[in-house]
Amino acid sequence: MPASLHGLSAVVTGGSRGLGLLLADELVRRGCTVTLAARDAAELKHAAELLQQRRPGAAVRTAVTDVRDRAAVAELFRDAAEACGGVDIAVANAGIIQVAPAEAVGTAGFEDAMGTIFEGALHTSLEALPHLRESRAGGRLALIGSVGGLLAVPHLLPYSCAKAAVGALAEGLHVEAARDGVSVTAVHPGLMRTGSHLHAVFGGDRRREFAWFSALAGTPVVSMDARRAADRIVTAVERRRVRLVLTPAAMAADKLHGLAPVLTARLSHAVNTFLPSADGEPELRPGIDVEPPAPRTFGERLRAVGSALNDRAARANNERHRTAQERLQS
Repeated sequence: MPASLHGLSAVVTGGSRGLGLLLADELVRRGCTVTLAARDAAELKHAAELLQQRRPGAAVRTAVTDVRDRAAVAELFRDAAEACGGVDIAVANAGIIQVAPAEAVGTAGFEDAMGTIFEGALHTSLEALPHLRESRAGGRLALIGSVGGLLAVPHLLPYSCAKAAVGALAEGLHVEAARDGVSVTAVHPGLMRTGSHLHAVFGGDRRREFAWFSALAGTPVVSMDARRAADRIVTAVERRRVRLVLTPAAMAADKLHGLAPVLTARLSHAVNTFLPSADGEPELRPGIDVEPPAPRTFGERLRAVGSALNDRAARANNERHRTAQERLQS
């Protein structure tokens, strides 16, 4: 195991499922004590049990935390530092995904995305930095952005806006924190097979929105195995890389947008013509409650294959464990 991470203390927000759980698993594998933070106590308990089953003897703590509440995040880091003798690594991963045209999401949807994704990353960063400066190993901070923050993605605009802000925050903090010996890594993953389609929320023509999102996120080549992504992210944090863009598709989109932004906008427009309209139900619903349309054409059957792969990832990554909030909404 890489000696530079062995014995260190890490905090992962949004750590109870999906990519956050896989990042925690990889940190544990490399010898870290990990504190998982998320909003739902039952989901956190199940996540800790999964990690301890996969990694017998794993040092895993849990902390019920709403990253939108800065006081709660401050308490998270104080408790982790006291219990573990400090905090050496912090990963700001908490987020939500809303899949719908912008007018179907509405202002409240954008506010929710900014509150959880951007303000969550901001609170995590500001509360982690004093502890990371005191790390004898040299603190490491990772902010999980997205390719959706590098270019606007239709029907994911709240997510794109919030992730763009996270990317800017990561770049700025990298410059400001370097003089204190703290590295900041901006991570921009493309599509990954995490099973997140079940906890994403869908609006407008919910069934069709769910169908395209779950299929695309589960299609090989287009999407990446989430466990491999977690390994590369933790390696980037270990090596103190400034920026990591994952998946060939995401790297190509990033470069194309930088070189030819007008062409990128035109291609996005072409993609949007195939996406559902804003007509449908005004209420956003989690994917776990949305029944996709039955596949009829060859293309729809191919999409069903991608969805099946994503469903398999959901079972492995604690995505089928419903949160208390989602149970109340259903």
